[in-house]
Amino acid sequence: MYILRASQYSRSDSVKYALKYALNPNKKYRYFPLIENNSGDCSNFVSQCLYAGGAPMIFNPKNPWWYNNTNQSLSWTLAHSLYWYLKVNTELNLPGCKGVETTDINSLKLGDLIFYENSKKIIFHSAIITGFSQNKPLISQHSREALNISYLKTWKSPKYHFFKIHL
Repeated sequence: MYILRASQYSRSDSVKYALKYALNPNKKYRYFPLIENNSGDCSNFVSQCLYAGGAPMIFNPKNPWWYNNTNQSLSWTLAHSLYWYLKVNTELNLPGCKGVETTDINSLKLGDLIFYENSKKIIFHSAIITGFSQNKPLISQHSREALNISYLKTWKSPKYHFFKIHL
């Protein structure tokens, strides 16, 4: 089951939301604080941006992505779960938001995502592209809150996953 919202991903709506709430989280959503460099609000924020861009909430137990005032799916709030949600939706052509991984940084657009992988090969952080400087992505994120910073200046990461987003 899913709730139909849009047939196209609105990059402008997604980025507009990110720019508005990057530094001051939206009080309509639960905020997950960063605790000793663990947990945090990064994917919760990115999911809000995707939703603002028209991504439908998916309540299907096979590959869920949703939020309500009392609970949320793991894929809404955890970076590695959001990464796999987008990847599986693409591979199986499931309803909802999809992400196509690319190594071509020049193909990225506003509203695409970057995932950060640590030395243990765990995806631990996500951010949304909200600008460009000298053809390099600028991101906005939570945990730590930042607006239009270089994607290289956030977390130390040996590997980046660039995701082109679509519905």
